[in-house]
Amino acid sequence: MADNPVASRSHTEEGTPGPGSWPSPPGPSSIRGDSYTTAPAPIPGTSSSSPRAEEAPPLQPLPPTSRKSSDKTTTNIANAGTLEIPPLPVNNDFSPSSPSDYKLRQTPTATSIGISPLAATETIRPTPTNRQNTNLGRTTSQLNEDEIIRILSRRKTNFSSVAEDHDPETNAEIEALLSSIFGTSRQQGSQEKARHLGVVFKDVVVKGQGLGAALQPTNGDFFLGPLRAVRRLLPGGKKMVGGTDAVRTLIHGFSGCVRPGEMCLVLGRPGSGCSTFLKVIGNQRSGFVEVNGDVTYGGTDHETMRRKYRGEVLYNPEDDLHYATLSVGDTLKFALETRTPSKDSRREGESRKDYVREFLRVVSKLFWIEHTLDTKVGGEIVRGVSGGEKKRVSIAEAMVTKASVQCWDNSTKGLDASTAIEYVESLRTLSNMVNNSTLVALYQAGESLYQLFDKVLLIDEGRCAYFGPTENARAYFEGLGFVCPPRWTTADFLTSVTDRHERQIKQGWEDRVPRNAEELEQAYQQSEIAAATQKDIAEFESAVATQQEERRRQATEKIRARNYAIPFHKQVYACTKRQFLVMVGDPVSLGGKWGGILFQSLIVGSLFYNLPPDSNGVFPRGGILFFTLLFNALLALAELTAAFYSIPILLKHKSFSFYRPSAYAIALFVVDLPLCFIQVFIWNIVVYFMSGLQRTASQFFISLLIVFIITASMYAFFRMIGAFSASLDVATRITGVAIQALIVYTGYLIPPSSMHPWFSWLRWINPIQYGFEALMANEFYNLNIQCVPPMLVPVGPNVDPQYQSCALQGSQPGTTIVRGEDYIQTQFTYSRSHLWRNIGFAIAFWMFFVVMTAVGLELKKPNSGGAAVTVFKRGQAPAVVKKAMEKRDVEVGEKEPVVTGDEHNPEEATVGVARNESVFTWQGVTYTIPVKGGRKTLLDDVSGYVRPGKLTALMGESGAGKTTLLNTLAQRIKFGKVAGDFLVDGRPLPKSFQRATGFAEQQDIHEPTATVREALRFSALLRQPKEVSLEEKYEYVETIIKLLEMEDIAGATVGSQGSGLNQEQRKRLTIGVELASKPALLMFLDEPTSGLDSNAAFNVVRFLRKLADSGQAILCTIHQPSAVLFEHFDDLLLLKSGGRVVYHGPLGNDSHTMIKYFESKGAPRCPKDKNPAEYMLEAIGAGDPNRKGNDWAEVWSNSANHAQRIEEINQLITTRFSQTSENRIDDNREFAMPWGTQVLAVVRRTFVNYWRTPEYTIGKFALHIFTGLFNSFTFYKLANTSIDMQSRFFSIFMTLTISPPLIQQLQPKFLHFRDLFQAREHASKIYHWSAFVIGAILVEIPYSIVAGTLYFVAWYYPIGFPRDSFTVGYTYFLMLLFEFYYVSFGQAIAAFSPNELLASLLVPVFFLFVVAFCGVVVPYASIPKFWRFVYWVSPFKYLVSGYLGALVHDIPVRCARDEFARFPLPPNVANCAEYTASFVQRMGGYVEEEDGVCKFCQYRDGDEFAASFNVSYDYRWRDFGIFWAYIVFNLAVVFFSTWCFLGGWRRIVRVFKRQK
Repeated sequence: MADNPVASRSHTEEGTPGPGSWPSPPGPSSIRGDSYTTAPAPIPGTSSSSPRAEEAPPLQPLPPTSRKSSDKTTTNIANAGTLEIPPLPVNNDFSPSSPSDYKLRQTPTATSIGISPLAATETIRPTPTNRQNTNLGRTTSQLNEDEIIRILSRRKTNFSSVAEDHDPETNAEIEALLSSIFGTSRQQGSQEKARHLGVVFKDVVVKGQGLGAALQPTNGDFFLGPLRAVRRLLPGGKKMVGGTDAVRTLIHGFSGCVRPGEMCLVLGRPGSGCSTFLKVIGNQRSGFVEVNGDVTYGGTDHETMRRKYRGEVLYNPEDDLHYATLSVGDTLKFALETRTPSKDSRREGESRKDYVREFLRVVSKLFWIEHTLDTKVGGEIVRGVSGGEKKRVSIAEAMVTKASVQCWDNSTKGLDASTAIEYVESLRTLSNMVNNSTLVALYQAGESLYQLFDKVLLIDEGRCAYFGPTENARAYFEGLGFVCPPRWTTADFLTSVTDRHERQIKQGWEDRVPRNAEELEQAYQQSEIAAATQKDIAEFESAVATQQEERRRQATEKIRARNYAIPFHKQVYACTKRQFLVMVGDPVSLGGKWGGILFQSLIVGSLFYNLPPDSNGVFPRGGILFFTLLFNALLALAELTAAFYSIPILLKHKSFSFYRPSAYAIALFVVDLPLCFIQVFIWNIVVYFMSGLQRTASQFFISLLIVFIITASMYAFFRMIGAFSASLDVATRITGVAIQALIVYTGYLIPPSSMHPWFSWLRWINPIQYGFEALMANEFYNLNIQCVPPMLVPVGPNVDPQYQSCALQGSQPGTTIVRGEDYIQTQFTYSRSHLWRNIGFAIAFWMFFVVMTAVGLELKKPNSGGAAVTVFKRGQAPAVVKKAMEKRDVEVGEKEPVVTGDEHNPEEATVGVARNESVFTWQGVTYTIPVKGGRKTLLDDVSGYVRPGKLTALMGESGAGKTTLLNTLAQRIKFGKVAGDFLVDGRPLPKSFQRATGFAEQQDIHEPTATVREALRFSALLRQPKEVSLEEKYEYVETIIKLLEMEDIAGATVGSQGSGLNQEQRKRLTIGVELASKPALLMFLDEPTSGLDSNAAFNVVRFLRKLADSGQAILCTIHQPSAVLFEHFDDLLLLKSGGRVVYHGPLGNDSHTMIKYFESKGAPRCPKDKNPAEYMLEAIGAGDPNRKGNDWAEVWSNSANHAQRIEEINQLITTRFSQTSENRIDDNREFAMPWGTQVLAVVRRTFVNYWRTPEYTIGKFALHIFTGLFNSFTFYKLANTSIDMQSRFFSIFMTLTISPPLIQQLQPKFLHFRDLFQAREHASKIYHWSAFVIGAILVEIPYSIVAGTLYFVAWYYPIGFPRDSFTVGYTYFLMLLFEFYYVSFGQAIAAFSPNELLASLLVPVFFLFVVAFCGVVVPYASIPKFWRFVYWVSPFKYLVSGYLGALVHDIPVRCARDEFARFPLPPNVANCAEYTASFVQRMGGYVEEEDGVCKFCQYRDGDEFAASFNVSYDYRWRDFGIFWAYIVFNLAVVFFSTWCFLGGWRRIVRVFKRQK
């Protein structure tokens, strides 16, 4: 069989365009490796010497798979019989039977994917045709597994590849190791054979919502919206502008295929449709209006894949979604446990645990994350692994799924170039090993990265400009007439073709090149490459038929629908285990929560300390039971935030088929059991015994059981709301009303007999009501209540007990003891016989909520996909956009250009931009920070300068201290110790230094509701000196807008990603905001190209070059730029790890000066086509901790260049000092403008923010209206009975309970303003911190007045409160005071909270504390003496006193029949009035007589009722005034806490230290 005929190929070169003719792009032969013929070949998986091979049927035409496999890893199958290594896996029916010697000029084709589970990731080079096949079996293994993994994980595709370092024997050992992990033995199982390999997409059209432009909604739309609608109906009325219900085509008819083992690079500018395409191929179709065309996976349609094999198709978003508190090892173990294949797909005798252990070991070695296995993944708050490591965790997690088709969306965002390469290499390794089809969208792809791919897809405005082999793409576009400038990477060149400003056209071809997306698509469809793609699809589809046949053979019942690898109960178990680990991973939060509960329970327990078993203890006894349920239910509210945090992770795991969402819901239920038990136990053990509830074992444990069930059901209830709500905002609105219903319809605040029929049904669906009845019955059923004054009537010196009675409900005439069961039966209609029924109902509700949570999570869909939208301020959209929005026509929406704001004339001079004159120098800068056991040096003796007109790059590997140096130079370091000299023109830095320099942060932080023009004007107004007139400042802003090339979007709001400016526009705005301040000294920029696509990065750097040419001094950190970008810089300051200088000086033309320096000091020569930025980092060994060789920092400090640089700095200092001494004017003001101007500008911006966020206003107003109406219709038209007096009191109390949800809504607003100030505006000295605090407070006032008015109208009148003008006016003003109080209270909590989460957790704690002592839950008379001082300092005491005093004043009380205390009239007394006269005079109330029985009513009028709560009408103005004082106090706390938070606490510490 050695001379087995193989495919023959021709070696022609095609596709070179003739001069002046329409290009003939490379033909199909150069794409698919030329024509070939097929011949009988061995059956996959058998040796060619096997007799069965002779009878093998002919193979299908040979499709190419990955071209990236090393030729050295392949072997002629003819020699396979002599191999001594284990049989290598053949994964599918596409495995070629030909040797690796078929190599074409540059187009590799058939590879060893089928033979080698992990082929080397190496660029294929032409191979000599007479090359001998290697017998791989001739040596025994020389390497251990660790060495093999190390070699494997370092494979690169550039020419310094592994193939040159290792002989074929080593490669064979690598294959042997990998085949044992991913190879034959694992892939013989029916599960593996039934995989769906390869993806084909034909004529895919995707439509989504949105026109690409919309108008900024405002609060004015409430009122003007209806008027505009009417005007449109009138003849000649304008058509509607804006709105998002227009449909746009996002993807236009894409066709192609990605075979098993191939990688496809998806390129396009942001917004061109890359993410949309990847989502559709990744089978994530929810959110699009419609998706047409065919997408098949190994021949199976998308719907079947979604229903039965979801886990085989994977879409990975650009964010790394993991639980922050879970370790890397646990994250991967969980993924492995949920994707462990069945027994027949594991090796013989291999248990599930063995599989997990082995897979984890190899995967962690392969992706270099071994050392991180015990480290937390980390997130915004939790510290964890680095960004690059987190990406690799995501890849390892995807590898676990063994998905056949994987889509990765812009996953290198935020990674530096070396980490990005490692990341894509990992994907290459993964594709080769498991035979995946991988599609990756990247924004900045270097050449070495580009070479890792087999195919490339270029998208322009949703149209396919090219789909085909990567190596033919450049030639194809050059053939169309485009020019690839020298040193441009292929990916940059391809992306530039789609940008009409960046592309370069061959001379003489100006009229012939495709001009727009449609023409590019047309040119491609007419090309031979498109024809070859169609042929490729057809061939692949015919080859897929065999795969389908194999799947049918393997289609056992088990495999037929294997969305999930493990059964449901095991999914629940895995999720439960993981949730426990997530909890335990954050011990601080858990401990803090339990500590908080213990603290609260001690306070509440002491407030209700040792309740007497007599009538004085009855009301507080019900109060403590109610409070217990209320407190635990409110604690469950925090579950909402956690639920929304975990939903993106859940959706990702669902798409990976790790587990069903319902399994996760049940796991949460299981985790609740111990957590709720601990929470309830801490509370109950303290409160139950401190308050002196009935101390029998049965009653204590029944009470514990009830509170536990109710608490757990509340957790499930809030989770259910989260599962069905679209966002946290919506959920918060629902819970606001839900909490009121839960509290009021428990039966404690309003007895069931007083409930109105329209709402009384709520108590039957309120689990807390069942819990409260059970608790009350459990506590009172065997309690005999001794009646004591003031409940004992009448009381006097000569009163006989048999002629006394009790004012308690349920009392019997002639006895002073009330049975507890009679009391609860009469007062609440509760009975002990209902106890277990109620517990049963509560459990049923709990189970119902759990099931509904599971249903809600199963129905959850990822966010809808649509076009990115630019949002314009009304009246400021460009004419062309207005026209498109008015027509609201799909086609117009497509044809009108999406606004990019880059219509510009590159030749336009930068006239009018302020020039810098000063020179900034720094010498011997060293920065150290305290660490455990000493100090760590982050910067070590750094010297340098920045001159006007020069663009200086600050570079170094990750962690070298680039950003640290930038922050140190900009005087933004608040921690650690900085030493060294910083001079401007040879003088110490002026006070105005931070204001006089521009600092463009890496994060583009802006006020989202401001337009581009407003953002620039704000900066110019507050940062240019007050001597400059406002007109001049605003004129300068227009100059900057022209320079920024943003004229078209000057009226667009900044917004958020996807709805607002895109990333490049944001970056330009960030730079513009700094420029608008006319920086007198220099500009600092931190990573201005990070996260941008290559064209946007080029635009930004070109723009910086323009600025430098106009006289600006610029220092800019940059992450490994392309050669083209690097060429724009004048000087370089290069750092190595430890913050030490390696080079500082000019770059020279083509970086010649810098390269010459390194070569002269012993670095290898720089190849002509090498990117100088990459060369210098490789030369100094960046990123390689094991590198041996020169210490380049040492080399620099000993070099003549260094001495020359120091001499230059000293010379600059001397010259500048003498030149500027005479005419220099010191501007030593910290802020450019006076404080009043700052406050006015900031307040105006804050009001604009509120005006343009109607969702906040709607939320606030809606909550007020709904809760007001709910309150008023709960207590609708109150009469004058004793219980109605109590209802008035509780209606007031209900008004207080609206504040927590409202506070939770307003805190993020305050924190947004503070974060904006802290992140950017504080360090730039734009305005004083007090300005934003004043703005945040003032802006709430008008909205609070409107909201308070809405609540007042909805609440006050339907209840039937007094209508006299004084009471109405007084109550209304109290309502407004309450509004101001909760706003100031919420802001005070936010002011000392570091983030939103903590602020929202502190709200219920503070609120319950304030409410507990205001005299509602525990009347003043029952408060222990120790706590009475808290009663007098509780702000709500004065609010409740003011309300109650006014609202019940002079209202007569008429007791209902069952409210009277009845007692027989003594025989020697004439009538009841006489008998009780002295008692009534002393205690109040009134008495009636009926059939010889006296009936005593506790209150004569409302004032007496108020007096029982220590409230008096006479103190109404005192209460009003004191409540004002609390508002002022809160505002003082806001100011003080903000000052402390922004660094004031350091001053306090310093003062205390001095005093010591």
